[in-house]
Amino acid sequence: MSRTAIITGAGSGIGLATAKALCAAGVAVVGIGRDEAKLADLAVSLGGDDRVLTLSIDVTAGDAPKRIIDAALKRFGRIDALINNAGLGSPTPLHDTDDETLDRFLDVMLRAPFRLCREAIPHMTEGSAVVNVTSTYAMIGGRRGGPYSAAKGGLRSLTEHMAVEYGPRGIRSNCVAPGVTMTDMVRHRFDDETFQRANVETTPYPRLAEPDDVANVIAFLCSPSAEMINGQSIVVDGGWTKTKYLSARALTSEWVER
Repeated sequence: MSRTAIITGAGSGIGLATAKALCAAGVAVVGIGRDEAKLADLAVSLGGDDRVLTLSIDVTAGDAPKRIIDAALKRFGRIDALINNAGLGSPTPLHDTDDETLDRFLDVMLRAPFRLCREAIPHMTEGSAVVNVTSTYAMIGGRRGGPYSAAKGGLRSLTEHMAVEYGPRGIRSNCVAPGVTMTDMVRHRFDDETFQRANVETTPYPRLAEPDDVANVIAFLCSPSAEMINGQSIVVDGGWTKTKYLSARALTSEWVER
């Protein structure tokens, strides 16, 4: 029987690319999202065969973890990989973040993955893998991170706890931390020249990441080839977090008083 992977936020961006990568590798996919139309498109793009199940659920709902795990087990009888990818964009700095915004970010990107992992782990066996999609903002400080940084940093720590707690059972837990990735959620922000300069001119690689770049790393971490990788955060950002790079344009630009 095919290995089975659950992917949240599977209707677009990194989640969609990951579903395609895993399906191409022969893995059965349970795609979770809120937009039924996007999930229908996902099923069609994956060939609409019996190795694909989509489920329209808000991952923050009280019954979401049980519904997701029950559906996966009923259809495929096993869970070999869990990819917590669902997320939010456009965060605000701490001083501009109200409680409602804080709760929304924490609910989607920390509480929901925590609860889904808790529900899935009892059904995972040796050789299984959890991959939590965090961010470069879980690795370094970033302006305007606020609730986003808090949620992603917490998810990184949760992953490291899971690595030591369940690693002895052969269940690996890792993070993939994308930098700015050209998804629909991010692409429009390049209309802002400041945002563009802050990312393009400081990345020591000729382009920024596409969803497939991140998906390929996630698929690898879910595979037997990554058997000895546990408790790690793999950053996919072209070197942005690890360098003090400035492009020739940035170095030769005229400095202006703020």
